[in-house]
Amino acid sequence: MNNHIIVNGEKRNFSGGESVESLLDALGIDSRKVAVELNLEIVPRSSYLNTRLNGGDRLEIVHFIGGGTDDLSVADPEPLEVAGVSYRSRLLVGTGKYKDFEETALAIEASGAEIVTVAVRRVNVTDPNQPMLVDFVDPNRYTYLPNTAGCYTADEAVRTLRLAREAGGWDLVKLEVLGDQRTLYPDMPETLSAAETLVSEGFKVMVYCADDPIQAKRLEDTGCVAIMPLAAPIGSGLGIQNPVTIRIIKENAAVPVLVDAGVGTASDAAIAMELGCDGVLMNTAIAEATYPIAMARAMKLAIEAGRLAYLAGRMPKKRYADPSSPLAGLI
Repeated sequence: MNNHIIVNGEKRNFSGGESVESLLDALGIDSRKVAVELNLEIVPRSSYLNTRLNGGDRLEIVHFIGGGTDDLSVADPEPLEVAGVSYRSRLLVGTGKYKDFEETALAIEASGAEIVTVAVRRVNVTDPNQPMLVDFVDPNRYTYLPNTAGCYTADEAVRTLRLAREAGGWDLVKLEVLGDQRTLYPDMPETLSAAETLVSEGFKVMVYCADDPIQAKRLEDTGCVAIMPLAAPIGSGLGIQNPVTIRIIKENAAVPVLVDAGVGTASDAAIAMELGCDGVLMNTAIAEATYPIAMARAMKLAIEAGRLAYLAGRMPKKRYADPSSPLAGLI
């Protein structure tokens, strides 16, 4: 007879008779802030008290980690609309790579973002009193966008987002299925497979993809609510490498197109918006800046400036000079 259970990959002594609720209480974990998977099946929060554990059971206990609503100073006649919900900010930000949760919260505030991406990771059952992202970035104020960072197969991504929905109740998710660890480029066949499953289960999928107009259209036809082509490899800061394909994706799409990954500085964000993109998602460009809070503010302004420039309509490019002062009446 097994006298232990496995919790987040670690053996724990088990005397029998425990419920999921009593285990969480014993670990000092607030059941309202986590999701629980028992033997690869999600346990609804309403069933924690009545779900009994048996020797040999395997549990995963996860929560959200770091991977501001603000009045915009630039008048935009059309808000960003994703899955039927309107947002004033067209800047989405990640919550990872900051030195601590305090800096994360301050950067989000300075960015004016309303949607923040969050990763799903195991709860530290050894020290359950460690701070959690939800203690600093209020999910009632910001739209949490659970993502599948670190997933390399469709099955891993689907499993992660099912847990995320259980933990927070959000159907709006960001799907990314990576192809390899060096480039972090998306594996498009696996991405498409995961998207099909998630859409069929009622998820509203915002999807990270290659800057490939054909694949982007297939994802839209699958039912994804937003297409998110990369500008350059994740975390590279190289800026938009293929503006032509980004523009084609935007012109062919009936859902929002947001540049995701590769932005390095404010001018990159402005270029994305000048191409007509509906928004930009970034993390490293802010979190790894010398002064993250200042960069977050710069990115906010760049998004506004790029959007306004796109709406204003740029002047045509010309081969030769065209004087701005009239020639009539020249002395």
